[in-house]
Amino acid sequence: MKNAANALLNRVEFPVLLAGLVIAAGLWGLEELIEVARAATPHAFDTEILLAFRKAGQPDSPIGPPWLEGAMRDITSLGSGSVVVLIVAAAIFYLLLIRRPATALFVFVAVAGGQVLSSLLKAGIDRPRPELVSHLANETTLSFPSGHAMLSAVTYLTLGALAARFLPGRTTKIYVLSLAVLTTLLVGISRVYLGVHWPSDVLAGWCAGFAWAMLCWLAARAWQRWRAQRLNGGKETGD
Repeated sequence: MKNAANALLNRVEFPVLLAGLVIAAGLWGLEELIEVARAATPHAFDTEILLAFRKAGQPDSPIGPPWLEGAMRDITSLGSGSVVVLIVAAAIFYLLLIRRPATALFVFVAVAGGQVLSSLLKAGIDRPRPELVSHLANETTLSFPSGHAMLSAVTYLTLGALAARFLPGRTTKIYVLSLAVLTTLLVGISRVYLGVHWPSDVLAGWCAGFAWAMLCWLAARAWQRWRAQRLNGGKETGD
């Protein structure tokens, strides 16, 4: 049994194993957070974290210097629908220009699928926005999960993974992927700072977004390898 397990691990590449772990952890986290969202009263960590971003006894006043609120609005726009559409459209158009229609289709399916999944989760959970603090941004949709957090995870991780494939050296690949993760985290934090989401909404958006992005990456990788094997008469090929 031990030898069989070792042989299996040797055949599975580390990026694939890591992606599988991210998907499993994301789905587990999402399931746990759904229970938090469906509770009759807000969870303690939701209220404590949300209030931690406001001055003591002043739920209308965010912490930090005056410029920080404007900076958070700028950061949160990186996960807005209009900015995501602009970035994705630019990426797809570029991929079409360099004659990579399959990759362009992958980007579209990944991001559009993430948006559909986010909308379905919002409708299924039906959680209202927090009223514990004032909203520093206008929002009309439901709260769970955070669409900004989820779409930023899907969009920036997908584009980061694609960019990393064409960059030389491990250091540059790590840098691009780290930048994608950092952007996603900052967008999520900005949603809590602005008071338009419970922290559990943002965590759920990250869980769902990371899991969906990794699932799309695995599917695209499997399809690429299957296509390469067909073109090479069924022989194993690398990326």
